[in-house]
Amino acid sequence: MQNKRFSPAMIEETLKKDKRGSKMKERIAISWSGGKDSGFALYKLLQKGTYIVDSLFTTITEEYSRVSMHGVRECLLEKQAESLELPLRKMYIPKECPNEVYQLRFDELLESLKKEGVTTVMFGDICLGDVKKYRESLIENHGLKAVFPLWGLDTEDLIQEFISLGFQTITTCVDTEQLSNKFLGRVLDADFMKELQAKADPCGENGEYHSFLFDGPLFKKKIDFTVGRRVEEGRFHFCDLE
Repeated sequence: MQNKRFSPAMIEETLKKDKRGSKMKERIAISWSGGKDSGFALYKLLQKGTYIVDSLFTTITEEYSRVSMHGVRECLLEKQAESLELPLRKMYIPKECPNEVYQLRFDELLESLKKEGVTTVMFGDICLGDVKKYRESLIENHGLKAVFPLWGLDTEDLIQEFISLGFQTITTCVDTEQLSNKFLGRVLDADFMKELQAKADPCGENGEYHSFLFDGPLFKKKIDFTVGRRVEEGRFHFCDLE
């Protein structure tokens, strides 16, 4: 399948036509982990062209300046946003974050989005019903709507389409209670998926692994990085990207 890259001009033309008369489109904020699911969900959203993308927003662990759970450096997240040519909002949380603190900071973020005209929030969840219900509850408390472009789709079909479109992503975190750390620090390709069969959900939807999206049709340019040291202590093993 041909890798059709969205240029900045195409994104502007597709999503920001409100200046040319498409004033009925709603503004949407993108929950952005920097991984494959949020990236592919944004891709699907862009294809429909039904929203004006306001910004990306990400949860950052403040003591480490890294994306929570994914362990990706904040600076790489900024490079993604720069390549996408979209504003990036950051929600900082402490490394030991009680749920009350998380909800308070998320409430503050949602209120700021609402005041700036955002009506809808996008998430990349695929099939975890309890997670979807939790997110919808938080969003609806602020009079906003939640959309899930990947929801209910077959994860095997999704990952095959993702790879065939030319997206490139590397694993940055592995839950060793569900998956061997031999899958850590590897690019998701046909060989990766072949080895993964019968060991985990193809998209890691149960938290088996987390990833960093570094190239594909969404980006103006590829995100450059080098693979650094591995942290192999405790349940979750991480691969640093520098």
